Amino acid sequence: MAKPTYIVMLGPPGAGKGTQAKVLAKKLNLTHVSSGDLFRENLNNKTELGRLAQSYMSKGELVPDDVTIAMVEERLSRTDCVGGAVLDGFPRTPAQAGALDAILNGLGGEVNIVPYISVPAKVLVDRLGGRWMSHSGRVYHALNNPPKVKWIDDVDGSPLYQREDDKPETVQRRIDVYLEQTSPLIEHYRSLGLLVEIDGTDDIESVTADILEAITGAAGL
Repeated sequence: MAKPTYIVMLGPPGAGKGTQAKVLAKKLNLTHVSSGDLFRENLNNKTELGRLAQSYMSKGELVPDDVTIAMVEERLSRTDCVGGAVLDGFPRTPAQAGALDAILNGLGGEVNIVPYISVPAKVLVDRLGGRWMSHSGRVYHALNNPPKVKWIDDVDGSPLYQREDDKPETVQRRIDVYLEQTSPLIEHYRSLGLLVEIDGTDDIESVTADILEAITGAAGL
């Protein structure tokens, strides 16, 4: 029986990591395991781990590593992950990476490759900071989908607004926090020879092709 394949996706907000993880999972017949989806599933289903996570969140505290790790371990033990998985949003730290190694070892596998989608901060700010909304819920983008009249909704003529999360200064802070928190993990996987840096400034299809080429060239894949 072939060993399972495990791919860890890394990339800052706006780099397209989640999109690429979904596409790769489909193309490689692997399961997409998103930490965000996993949290929502456990919270919505009020699982034991979900209730435990909620007990911290309701107090405004960070959910401890061991709770997150337990969620990931349970998810990877399901039958749809028997061939492997594309991990999106986990691990976030070298400590979590060590826990993942222990989980995968128990499943007869290991991290095979870590594509890191690299995009300059200015491009990320332009991508994420260019989103404008109408009060009716329509979404525009200053570069990719601008309204016909600047900052006016095409349909009802009402003024558009920008959510706090989408303002360029907020986006820049999110990027800075990501890079600060994740740089040790990037270096961890680089030191193990697993990290492959991918230019994320191309279109989605080109980035996918570059990642697939890197995966094909990885040992054992």
